Amino acid sequence: MIDEGSKELSKLLRSAVEYAATKEIKYRLNRMAEELEVSGATRSEKYQSMIPQLASLLGDEADLIANLANIAAVLSENFGFLWVGFYRRVGEELILGPFQGPVACSRISIPDGVCGAAVAKAETIIVPNVDEFSGHIACSSKSKSEIAVPLVQNGEVKLVLDVDSEEFNDFSELDKKSLEQVMKLINEKYPAPNPLLQML
Repeated sequence: MIDEGSKELSKLLRSAVEYAATKEIKYRLNRMAEELEVSGATRSEKYQSMIPQLASLLGDEADLIANLANIAAVLSENFGFLWVGFYRRVGEELILGPFQGPVACSRISIPDGVCGAAVAKAETIIVPNVDEFSGHIACSSKSKSEIAVPLVQNGEVKLVLDVDSEEFNDFSELDKKSLEQVMKLINEKYPAPNPLLQML
Protein backbone atom coordinates (compact mmCIF):
# COMPACT_ATOMS: atom_id res chain seq x y z
CA MET A 1 0.00 0.00 0.00
CA ILE A 2 1.04 3.58 -0.67
CA ASP A 3 1.32 5.52 2.58
CA GLU A 4 -0.01 9.05 3.02
CA GLY A 5 3.46 10.52 2.77
CA SER A 6 4.03 8.98 -0.63
CA LYS A 7 0.66 10.22 -1.85
CA GLU A 8 1.46 13.72 -0.71
CA LEU A 9 4.88 13.59 -2.36
CA SER A 10 3.31 12.35 -5.60
CA LYS A 11 0.80 15.20 -5.46
CA LEU A 12 3.54 17.76 -4.91
CA LEU A 13 5.55 16.38 -7.82
CA ARG A 14 2.54 16.59 -10.15
CA SER A 15 1.94 20.18 -9.07
CA ALA A 16 5.58 21.04 -9.70
CA VAL A 17 5.49 19.51 -13.18
CA GLU A 18 2.26 21.35 -14.05
CA TYR A 19 3.70 24.63 -12.75
CA ALA A 20 6.89 24.17 -14.78
CA ALA A 21 4.89 23.37 -17.91
CA THR A 22 2.77 26.49 -17.45
CA LYS A 23 5.87 28.65 -16.97
CA GLU A 24 7.42 27.14 -20.10
CA ILE A 25 4.32 27.89 -22.17
CA LYS A 26 4.24 31.49 -20.94
CA TYR A 27 7.96 31.85 -21.63
CA ARG A 28 7.57 30.54 -25.16
CA LEU A 29 4.62 32.85 -25.87
CA ASN A 30 6.56 35.84 -24.57
CA ARG A 31 9.60 34.90 -26.65
CA MET A 32 7.36 34.40 -29.68
CA ALA A 33 6.02 37.93 -29.32
CA GLU A 34 9.51 39.37 -28.84
CA GLU A 35 10.96 37.48 -31.80
CA LEU A 36 8.13 37.97 -34.28
CA GLU A 37 9.94 39.21 -37.34
CA VAL A 38 8.28 39.98 -40.64
CA SER A 39 10.65 39.67 -43.57
CA GLY A 40 10.43 40.52 -47.24
CA ALA A 41 11.26 43.34 -49.63
CA THR A 42 7.76 43.68 -51.07
CA ARG A 43 4.38 44.09 -49.42
CA SER A 44 3.35 40.69 -50.76
CA GLU A 45 6.38 39.01 -49.20
CA LYS A 46 5.74 40.75 -45.89
CA TYR A 47 2.14 39.52 -45.79
CA GLN A 48 3.29 35.99 -46.60
CA SER A 49 5.79 36.15 -43.75
CA MET A 50 3.43 37.84 -41.30
CA ILE A 51 0.20 35.82 -41.48
CA PRO A 52 1.58 32.46 -40.26
CA GLN A 53 3.33 34.28 -37.40
CA LEU A 54 0.10 36.03 -36.45
CA ALA A 55 -1.63 32.65 -36.32
CA SER A 56 1.05 31.47 -33.88
CA LEU A 57 0.88 34.69 -31.89
CA LEU A 58 -2.85 34.26 -31.32
CA GLY A 59 -2.02 30.69 -30.25
CA ASP A 60 -3.04 29.98 -26.69
CA GLU A 61 -4.02 33.56 -25.80
CA ALA A 62 -7.75 33.57 -25.13
CA ASP A 63 -8.26 37.29 -24.57
CA LEU A 64 -9.77 39.05 -27.59
CA ILE A 65 -8.49 42.53 -26.71
CA ALA A 66 -4.93 41.30 -26.27
CA ASN A 67 -5.01 39.58 -29.65
CA LEU A 68 -6.52 42.55 -31.47
CA ALA A 69 -3.94 44.85 -29.89
CA ASN A 70 -1.08 42.64 -31.08
CA ILE A 71 -2.50 42.37 -34.59
CA ALA A 72 -2.77 46.16 -34.84
CA ALA A 73 0.79 46.54 -33.56
CA VAL A 74 2.22 44.01 -36.03
CA LEU A 75 0.49 45.62 -39.01
CA SER A 76 1.48 49.13 -37.96
CA GLU A 77 5.10 48.31 -37.19
CA ASN A 78 5.77 46.32 -40.34
CA PHE A 79 3.89 48.32 -42.95
CA GLY A 80 4.15 51.85 -41.61
CA PHE A 81 0.47 52.66 -42.09
CA LEU A 82 -0.87 55.90 -40.60
CA TRP A 83 -3.54 54.13 -38.56
CA VAL A 84 -4.43 50.50 -37.91
CA GLY A 85 -7.19 49.42 -35.58
CA PHE A 86 -10.46 47.73 -34.86
CA TYR A 87 -14.01 48.85 -34.35
CA ARG A 88 -16.50 46.51 -32.71
CA ARG A 89 -20.16 46.62 -33.55
CA VAL A 90 -22.49 47.49 -30.69
CA GLY A 91 -26.06 47.80 -31.95
CA GLU A 92 -26.09 50.37 -34.73
CA GLU A 93 -22.75 51.88 -33.79
CA LEU A 94 -19.10 51.03 -34.19
CA ILE A 95 -17.07 51.59 -31.04
CA LEU A 96 -13.31 52.03 -31.05
CA GLY A 97 -11.17 49.08 -30.04
CA PRO A 98 -7.41 48.44 -29.93
CA PHE A 99 -5.44 50.54 -32.42
CA GLN A 100 -2.07 52.02 -33.39
CA GLY A 101 -1.83 55.60 -34.62
CA PRO A 102 -3.29 59.06 -33.99
CA VAL A 103 -6.32 59.64 -31.77
CA ALA A 104 -9.38 58.24 -33.54
CA CYS A 105 -13.16 58.63 -33.60
CA SER A 106 -14.57 56.82 -30.57
CA ARG A 107 -17.94 56.06 -32.15
CA ILE A 108 -19.17 55.77 -35.72
CA SER A 109 -22.82 55.44 -36.64
CA ILE A 110 -23.66 52.79 -39.21
CA PRO A 111 -23.56 53.34 -42.23
CA ASP A 112 -21.42 56.51 -41.87
CA GLY A 113 -17.84 56.64 -43.09
CA VAL A 114 -15.83 53.91 -44.73
CA CYS A 115 -16.16 51.57 -41.76
CA GLY A 116 -19.90 52.11 -41.49
CA ALA A 117 -20.28 51.43 -45.20
CA ALA A 118 -18.27 48.22 -44.86
CA VAL A 119 -20.69 47.09 -42.15
CA ALA A 120 -23.76 48.04 -44.18
CA LYS A 121 -22.47 46.12 -47.22
CA ALA A 122 -20.83 43.36 -45.16
CA GLU A 123 -17.83 43.46 -47.48
CA THR A 124 -14.35 44.95 -47.73
CA ILE A 125 -14.20 48.50 -49.05
CA ILE A 126 -11.10 50.10 -50.57
CA VAL A 127 -11.03 53.88 -50.92
CA PRO A 128 -8.14 55.18 -53.09
CA ASN A 129 -8.89 58.82 -52.19
CA VAL A 130 -10.85 59.50 -49.01
CA ASP A 131 -11.67 63.04 -50.18
CA GLU A 132 -13.74 61.53 -52.97
CA PHE A 133 -15.66 59.14 -50.70
CA SER A 134 -19.13 60.44 -49.90
CA GLY A 135 -19.66 60.55 -46.15
CA HIS A 136 -16.02 60.06 -45.24
CA ILE A 137 -15.29 60.79 -41.58
CA ALA A 138 -12.01 62.67 -41.29
CA CYS A 139 -10.64 61.38 -37.98
CA SER A 140 -7.20 62.50 -39.23
CA SER A 141 -6.46 65.03 -41.95
CA LYS A 142 -3.34 63.01 -42.80
CA SER A 143 -5.40 60.07 -44.07
CA LYS A 144 -5.41 59.88 -47.89
CA SER A 145 -6.59 56.32 -48.59
CA GLU A 146 -8.31 53.66 -46.53
CA ILE A 147 -9.39 50.04 -46.40
CA ALA A 148 -12.06 48.61 -44.09
CA VAL A 149 -12.42 44.85 -43.64
CA PRO A 150 -15.43 43.43 -41.78
CA LEU A 151 -15.63 40.18 -39.86
CA VAL A 152 -18.98 38.56 -40.63
CA GLN A 153 -20.51 35.75 -38.59
CA ASN A 154 -23.94 34.31 -39.33
CA GLY A 155 -24.68 37.22 -41.63
CA GLU A 156 -23.82 39.89 -39.04
CA VAL A 157 -20.72 42.08 -38.91
CA LYS A 158 -19.01 41.80 -35.53
CA LEU A 159 -15.74 43.67 -36.06
CA VAL A 160 -14.12 45.96 -38.59
CA LEU A 161 -10.39 46.19 -39.25
CA ASP A 162 -9.65 49.71 -40.46
CA VAL A 163 -6.35 50.79 -42.03
CA ASP A 164 -5.48 54.31 -43.15
CA SER A 165 -2.52 55.48 -45.22
CA GLU A 166 -0.89 58.84 -45.80
CA GLU A 167 -0.53 57.88 -49.47
CA PHE A 168 -3.22 58.05 -52.13
CA ASN A 169 -4.21 54.75 -53.74
CA ASP A 170 -2.13 52.76 -51.26
CA PHE A 171 -4.38 49.68 -51.06
CA SER A 172 -4.94 46.99 -53.66
CA GLU A 173 -6.45 43.56 -54.10
CA LEU A 174 -3.33 42.21 -52.39
CA ASP A 175 -4.15 44.14 -49.20
CA LYS A 176 -7.79 43.10 -49.42
CA LYS A 177 -7.01 39.39 -49.65
CA SER A 178 -4.27 39.54 -47.03
CA LEU A 179 -6.24 41.54 -44.46
CA GLU A 180 -9.23 39.28 -45.03
CA GLN A 181 -6.92 36.40 -44.13
CA VAL A 182 -6.08 38.22 -40.90
CA MET A 183 -9.78 38.54 -40.11
CA LYS A 184 -10.20 34.85 -40.92
CA LEU A 185 -7.65 34.07 -38.21
CA ILE A 186 -9.79 36.00 -35.72
CA ASN A 187 -12.93 34.26 -36.95
CA GLU A 188 -11.29 30.86 -36.47
CA LYS A 189 -10.03 31.85 -33.03
CA TYR A 190 -13.48 33.04 -31.92
CA PRO A 191 -15.99 31.03 -33.98
CA ALA A 192 -19.71 31.82 -33.81
CA PRO A 193 -21.47 31.83 -31.52
CA ASN A 194 -18.81 33.36 -29.31
CA PRO A 195 -19.81 35.71 -26.49
CA LEU A 196 -16.72 37.83 -27.14
CA LEU A 197 -18.08 38.74 -30.56
CA GLN A 198 -21.78 38.98 -29.75
CA MET A 199 -23.62 42.15 -30.68
CA LEU A 200 -24.70 44.02 -27.54
